[in-house]
Amino acid sequence: MYLKLRNKQSLPVTRWRFSLEKEDLTEHLARELGILPIISKILMSRNILCIDDAKRYLFPSLNDLHNPFLMQDMKKAVHRVIQAITKKEKVVVFGDYDADGITSTAVLLRFLRPLLPGIDYYIPDRITEGYGLNHNAIDILKRRGIGLIITVDCGVSDQEEVQYAASQGIDTIILDHHEVPEELPPAIAVINPHRRDCSFPFKDLAGVGIAFNFLICLRGQLRESGFWDKRSYPNLKEYLDLVALGTIGDISPLIDENRVFTKIGLDIITEERRVGLKALKEICGIETQVVDSNRASFCLIPRINAAGRVGSPSEAVKLLLTDDLNEARELARLLDGYNRKRQAMEKNILDEILAEIAQTMDPLSRSALVFASSNWHPGVIGIVAARLVDRFYRPAILISIRNGIGKGSGRSILDFNIYQGLKKCDSLLLSYGGHQYAAGISIREEHIGDFRQLLEEVIRENIQPGNMISQTSIDAQCHLRDVNHDLLNQMVMLAPFGSRNPEPILCVRNVNVAASNVVGNNHLRLRLHGDGVSCNGIWFSKGHFVHHLTTGTTSDIAFTPQFNHWNGISEIQLKMRDMSVAEN
Repeated sequence: MYLKLRNKQSLPVTRWRFSLEKEDLTEHLARELGILPIISKILMSRNILCIDDAKRYLFPSLNDLHNPFLMQDMKKAVHRVIQAITKKEKVVVFGDYDADGITSTAVLLRFLRPLLPGIDYYIPDRITEGYGLNHNAIDILKRRGIGLIITVDCGVSDQEEVQYAASQGIDTIILDHHEVPEELPPAIAVINPHRRDCSFPFKDLAGVGIAFNFLICLRGQLRESGFWDKRSYPNLKEYLDLVALGTIGDISPLIDENRVFTKIGLDIITEERRVGLKALKEICGIETQVVDSNRASFCLIPRINAAGRVGSPSEAVKLLLTDDLNEARELARLLDGYNRKRQAMEKNILDEILAEIAQTMDPLSRSALVFASSNWHPGVIGIVAARLVDRFYRPAILISIRNGIGKGSGRSILDFNIYQGLKKCDSLLLSYGGHQYAAGISIREEHIGDFRQLLEEVIRENIQPGNMISQTSIDAQCHLRDVNHDLLNQMVMLAPFGSRNPEPILCVRNVNVAASNVVGNNHLRLRLHGDGVSCNGIWFSKGHFVHHLTTGTTSDIAFTPQFNHWNGISEIQLKMRDMSVAEN
């Protein structure tokens, strides 16, 4: 059910969504699994209602993976690659320039290089070539004598380009996870769980997850033929560090197979088995820390992405493939420099847009935020769009214009499928692609104004601006005394956290604010009291609320409990998500 809480105007307003609680089921799960009732409630809020599902969730295993041969065209793809291995053909892995595409490329190369000495990779330049296959790249590969292209994290929308490659005598295998067009490209095989005729039960794999499933099948088929009798049999589990990074980096739902990949993969990253990631951890200053999904998202992945945004994605691929620590450290320093440059660009663009919003519009009266400029680097506008969505809870598309053509990157909200929305605007677009929450477009500069207006209308057909309110999903209500070390130790089993498996949010009612002050970069530190116990809270970037939370203020709070480690001391801290302050 939903409960809309209205705070003072000085505090955020979100729609709090409470999960229905069934006391008998809560007790049953807790008793059978040996977990706390609050953990049971969190499982139930994620629609995990039976013991077997709960065990698979709490203890993910490679044994839980689905049969990858259920993917349509998998046998065709495996057969064609075995043919290339047998004939020693020249093969190229054609990737994308983001973390998913880069890790997908590295995973395939790691496996195939010992089997195909002539294999190479190609990642298009974001600015000069754009996303996916293109005629110029195909011409280059033709001159190199390439007989087979394997696309990863791209290709499913490249109907004309695949046809052109075929006319040049080049076969194509497509491993992609983006939305499928009505007509598939004429490739040898198109592996994509979103195909209507694909019986693979889990549809939300990242591109790197599809590449990994492909390698499971290829390795197994080669084993049946006796291929590994005189060769070292590859352990695919060792690839899961890369699979985890690509999956988290693409913001894929961390459920089902993705949960298995990321859980195991993050452990491998922590163990520093891969030289390139060891060097990357060093440059991030987290070499002695456990790598969870947050550290992967905010430390490792941005530096991998930065290579494709403002540098060369090939440098990131090299980092993930090298076995030389000195080379890895040099590449990690290079990627760190790209990331600093990327951060500066993002800040400038965001500041420019926020200034324009302050001067020209009320963003809450809009159903979409569409901005364009010829001064923006196309490699960073997607991140800025995500910042705007976080701030205003509106779908946002930013467009970088070059020579009369705009390349746009969009992000959306829970309530609106941006890919389906763009379908209704296709008459104004040169091209588009993506999925529910993120998409890219190409558009003529003179059509941007009409596109902005049409997208507004399309969104208003689904949801009015006044109803665009950010949601806070409450996993469980509890008392402040319930937030203890036992609870936090059991919450570790619920990780890794991310899309469709967010950090648990708890709610405690009628809490008193004993003290409040601003620390660090505008963070609000709170001392909270309730149920006879006290606890510290931290509300990031909300220091400006300090004057509205006087001593003794009573509120309902939404928060994620966590350990705060500082100067060798570990204490429980509430990471605040929202507050509902009682009116005076």
